[in-house]
Amino acid sequence: MSLLFEPVSLGDLELENRIIIAPMCQYSAVDGNAQDWHMIHLGGLAMSGAGLMILEATAVSPEARISPADLGLFSDANADALRRVLEAVRKYSDIPVAIQLAHAGRKASTMLPWEGGAQIAPDAPQGWKTFAPSPVPHTAGDDAPLALDHDGLLKIKNDFAQAARRALDLGLVGIEVHMAHGYLLHQFLSPLSNQRTDAYGGSLENRMRFPIEVFKAVKAAVEDSIPVWVRVSATDWVQGGWDIDSTVALSHALKACGCAAIHVSSGGVSTAQDIPVGPGYQLPFAERVKAETGITTLAVGMITEAAQAEAILQNGQADAIALARGVLYDPRWPWHAAAELGASVKAPEQYWRCQPAEFTDLFKAMKIGHR
Repeated sequence: MSLLFEPVSLGDLELENRIIIAPMCQYSAVDGNAQDWHMIHLGGLAMSGAGLMILEATAVSPEARISPADLGLFSDANADALRRVLEAVRKYSDIPVAIQLAHAGRKASTMLPWEGGAQIAPDAPQGWKTFAPSPVPHTAGDDAPLALDHDGLLKIKNDFAQAARRALDLGLVGIEVHMAHGYLLHQFLSPLSNQRTDAYGGSLENRMRFPIEVFKAVKAAVEDSIPVWVRVSATDWVQGGWDIDSTVALSHALKACGCAAIHVSSGGVSTAQDIPVGPGYQLPFAERVKAETGITTLAVGMITEAAQAEAILQNGQADAIALARGVLYDPRWPWHAAAELGASVKAPEQYWRCQPAEFTDLFKAMKIGHR
């Protein structure tokens, strides 16, 4: 039997299969509020048959947004707008929905990717001053961020905790804390961006301190039954930067704090990164985290074929497969994988007539349906 379509657990949350829709920023919110685009986007992916859908990087404060169009969960208005989208999704799909909570740090206040992605100056329309562990800009020529002081650190921990409580109130089933891709918590981890000399900088233990404090704040803000896990960049792909040895150490520390899983990505903190992109290029990092810590591990990054995903699980290299751009390109990827691997997958009954003639039991019903 296909392991890809066997159940897997993230803490107390049991998923029907091991296909996870990874967080993907849409840059389509207004003042942090989800729009009709999110209804269309998430509604379509909710019909995919995946075991879990994780909402895009969601800012815990206005200044935590990557761009002015980022999704947020820092106000009641944000929560109300997202509730409208989630209610529509749940009316027709029973896919479990989690959220990724994030702070962009020095990579905040930027133009949309399709508008070039450059930093918006703090005194320009829609721009704001950014914050980071140290006053080191991400890119030469960027406005330097403000180094966070004690009050700033406390505010960020409280912002994460408050966003987590809002997520729980929305009925979301899990929380992923974003410590990857060069955003704030990754900036604390990496010696390339963290040049502090206090208890939050210098040694590996010190650089891990604030990200772990944020994780603990999120964990304390929600019920024990709600799994909280972390997305990491396993390496900066830069000599002298954050690396896989450090990631393993962080994973051990997070596991001791009750972390339900490690979602293993890479890169993002430095423009000097040199990434050897290819099929499954991040897989060795996930494999090592799993082997050395025993924590539930999510593999992501150019995993595009059903046989490839199945082999990763059969070989014990990871516990689940996260899809991002691949599932945007093929929103029915789980259907096609189930057909190829001889499994069945949930699909709305309105679509059952599309089942190819050679299959008789490819589809199974969702618990919440509309007839």
